[in-house]
Amino acid sequence: MDLVIAKALRGRNIDVLTALEAGRCGDTDEQHLEFAAREARVLVTHDQDFLVLHANGTPHAGIVYARNGTRTTSQMVQFLKLVHDVLSPDEMSGRVEFA
Repeated sequence: MDLVIAKALRGRNIDVLTALEAGRCGDTDEQHLEFAAREARVLVTHDQDFLVLHANGTPHAGIVYARNGTRTTSQMVQFLKLVHDVLSPDEMSGRVEFA
């Protein structure tokens, strides 16, 4: 996740943890999903590989997929805030939202 987006979401009282902050930048995609699931965190990504893992049935706490360059930073922050406010953790579990 872009650090500017993370900071903006934190300013809106949303708990955010980036892979960099968690010390997990070298993890495989599967490890990222496992960690996020253990921590009950929705994974936000531009990487289509996570859509394949979802389609193959890999369990996860939720994925927000945004194709690179389709939204401004402000639009992405607004979208993620909306997802946070509207969907409960149970509703996000195993679900993909497309930004």
